[in-house]
Amino acid sequence: MMPRYQMRPEAKGLGMTSQRARDRMVERLRNEGGITDERVLTAMRTVPRHLFLDEALASRAYEDTALPIGNGQTISQPWVVARMTEALVEHGLPGRVLEVGTGSGYQASVLATLGLETYSVERIEELLRVARRRFRHQGLNVRTRHDDGRAGWPEYAPFEGILVTAGAAAIEPALLEQLAEGGTLVAPVGGPNGQRLLRIRRLDGQLAQEDLGGVVFVPLLPGTL
Repeated sequence: MMPRYQMRPEAKGLGMTSQRARDRMVERLRNEGGITDERVLTAMRTVPRHLFLDEALASRAYEDTALPIGNGQTISQPWVVARMTEALVEHGLPGRVLEVGTGSGYQASVLATLGLETYSVERIEELLRVARRRFRHQGLNVRTRHDDGRAGWPEYAPFEGILVTAGAAAIEPALLEQLAEGGTLVAPVGGPNGQRLLRIRRLDGQLAQEDLGGVVFVPLLPGTL
């Protein structure tokens, strides 16, 4: 069961940011994007993406496109958020989830709206400060940390789910070490011009890998800012 989302007046939106626009986005995800998990579609319908963007870009919030959020980062297109979330929960809702790369906070909000115990690490302090304010404003309980996400969050490991929102040439060993038995990790792996979205599951102590298709993400960078 999903937690009760605190629908504040500004979350309802108007015109291009209205609930109707959000509903149309969800129907595109279902009919054109192939997203079939009703739990994920309900979360995408619930979370107001326009509140995770600067006001100047809010009217484009429900287009299926990535948009800039400052500091050289982007908010992923809705289809990517929905697809990664669906891949994460397909084999069962994980209890404790780690997100590497908080960014705008949108993906973490979708996870928290699904009722998942959500932890998120962001290397850029300015982005994290804004995301934390958004979480509080919407009544979402997302634990956050300003750190190099490549190291994960060992104090709260193991995680039943790990979701990486930036691309790298390989999956960081520290993240694989923090994946619980029976858990699922979803991450884009490849070069700066494009990656493959991989799903890795730890089953009976072994890692099983699936290729879910091509994606393009900003790079997973070291250190903090």
